[in-house]
Amino acid sequence: MKGISKAQAPNEAPFAGKVAIVTGAASGIGRATALAFGRAGAHVVVADTAIDGGHATAAMIVESGGKALFVRSDITKSNEVEALVEKTINYYGRLDIAVNNAAIDEECAPLAEGDEEQFERIMGANVKGVWLCMKYQLRHMLKQGSGAIVNVASVSGLVGAPNRAIYAASKHAVVGLTRSAAAEYAREGIRINALCPAAVKTPMLTRAVERDPSSEKKLKASHPMGRFAETVEVANAALWLASEQASYVNGHELVVDGGFTAV
Repeated sequence: MKGISKAQAPNEAPFAGKVAIVTGAASGIGRATALAFGRAGAHVVVADTAIDGGHATAAMIVESGGKALFVRSDITKSNEVEALVEKTINYYGRLDIAVNNAAIDEECAPLAEGDEEQFERIMGANVKGVWLCMKYQLRHMLKQGSGAIVNVASVSGLVGAPNRAIYAASKHAVVGLTRSAAAEYAREGIRINALCPAAVKTPMLTRAVERDPSSEKKLKASHPMGRFAETVEVANAALWLASEQASYVNGHELVVDGGFTAV
């Protein structure tokens, strides 16, 4: 598509020798991000509960000349997140970058009609999951005295989202976790930022539109650029936040929204 730059070319390798964990990497933004880091020279740990999709992402990285390892991991479970980080260290010897992308969005109802079990599922994946990931990632980054964490939030973490109040609350929480942790660890050589995309062409968006077919046209119209983001556009932003080019960017919410929050 015109105006979309591709991820780093193989010979540019700005992340050569670096090790990156990307959660929720079996599809969508996570897959695009994992592939982008692989092309940029990083050794990538692909984490997801979707086994087939996770293996497929890792295979794509390897086929393009990169290095990748798939680890099945449920980010809502402390022991599995701890094991994910330990496997990364045991396999690659270090952890330089983490993109905490895994999340769910299964909500389309006014707040007063909300479901308590749904609340627990969304908060468990989107808030507890990010918290657990940072908890165990930071422990190893502190030993190294360096690291970069990118938490994938959403524009719904910055503004309201009618009929998606639980999801919006969870993403606001991700922004709060990011800001707080960034302030805590800034002097330890670790930067922590959030990425806030608007609507992106992912399986999650497809499911949301299927639940409410009338929403697609309105949703596109709400974006000044008149279209949804491509996953590579979000991946490119994640790469920048994790790179040395963003060495003084910390505790920031980088919006990738085609102007959605500008109006």
